[in-house]
Amino acid sequence: MKKKNSLSRRIIIKNLFGIHARPAAKIARIAEKAQKDVWISTKNSKADAGSIIDILSLGGDKGTEILIEVETSEDIIILELICDLFESRFGEEKEKE
Repeated sequence: MKKKNSLSRRIIIKNLFGIHARPAAKIARIAEKAQKDVWISTKNSKADAGSIIDILSLGGDKGTEILIEVETSEDIIILELICDLFESRFGEEKEKE
């Protein structure tokens, strides 16, 4: 259930290997700095973005659409930083599209 004050962005996983341990750790490090909870969800599951294990449990493969949510406008920078990770493919080598 989406709260009225939450802010969110939809994004497609672009990196070849999806969300594996290294990207999950990068996401969690950023999410832990948020004032309130940060969530990542697929159409079937929702995970605490501050937990590497929770993130890995989503099974985010390349091409999966995810929703990233923060609970307060004070955390909009956290949302943007996490989106930037996805857009940069977590610094992994860019494959041909």
